[in-house]
Amino acid sequence: MQWIVDLFEGAQDGLFEMAVQPILYSFGLGSFLEDGYRATGWLLVGLIQIVALLAIIGPLQRWRPVEDRRDPAAVRTDVLYTLLHRLGIFRVALFFSVEPLFDQIFGWLRVLGIGTVHIDQLMLGASLHPVVSAAIYLVVFDFFDYWIHRGQHAFNWWWNLHSLHHSQRHLTMWSDNRNHLLDDLIRDSLMVIVGQLIGVGPGQFVVIVAITQLSESLQHANVRMHFGMLGERLWISPRFHRLHHSIGVGHETSADGQLLEYGRSPALGGHNFGVLLPWWDMIFGTASFQARYDPTGIRDQVERGREYGRGFFAQQWLGLLRLVGRA
Repeated sequence: MQWIVDLFEGAQDGLFEMAVQPILYSFGLGSFLEDGYRATGWLLVGLIQIVALLAIIGPLQRWRPVEDRRDPAAVRTDVLYTLLHRLGIFRVALFFSVEPLFDQIFGWLRVLGIGTVHIDQLMLGASLHPVVSAAIYLVVFDFFDYWIHRGQHAFNWWWNLHSLHHSQRHLTMWSDNRNHLLDDLIRDSLMVIVGQLIGVGPGQFVVIVAITQLSESLQHANVRMHFGMLGERLWISPRFHRLHHSIGVGHETSADGQLLEYGRSPALGGHNFGVLLPWWDMIFGTASFQARYDPTGIRDQVERGREYGRGFFAQQWLGLLRLVGRA
């Protein structure tokens, strides 16, 4: 494990010294070297993920696709979303917009004597091996992520943003980051707050985010894949998550399985809200392990022809119109 860390740090150092540092100096941003080095780590993680998408998940999609019909233009737009997020562009925007505010808030709380709670030490009373500690934090993050996801489906205003993610009729490995930027801002801000409160280290946070993003790319892939009766209950598979995207099944049904009326938000009684682990769906009664691969999308797209936008800017604009009730 240590050799992987050393290899990554060496690559980060090289990329920073050869590319990022000269750019910062050329624009007179020498005071941001430390932040630039951290951003280089995120960039490197993103590049590794994209290589994994192209080298591993892409061939899986060609090997056992769920559907052959694709919309190339829609896929290209999803690729743009992926590049914005995985290469750190969205995270840089967060750094210059909301992160300074969070730093001030948590600095103020520390002055008042309110510090973070290190969950791994609180649970077991001692510092653990970094891998074990990161695993504990991953489970804690996933628990909060489950409830954030349910919130995205529970409140009409939030669903008006999150529905963009579900509007992709042909899921691929690029579809995970197809989100309204305001939706991403809300979710990422909540996760940053959780991370600050439970005391996760920066290195652990990077690992957790990288694992989460790669797993979500696989979950959205156009691949006919499941993990077996046991594996499906340990980690979320493409089949498990596809059901969440299925029209009128995964996110548009009430607790008793009945379709909701138009104008109502998808109910908390939908299915498969988990992000990494299906445990929370199993515990809170939202899991469905049906062996099916249904068409994906939103019911009003099919039955009423509602438009969610073709390109990036149209999708973002229509999301804002939905949010204020003008779409």
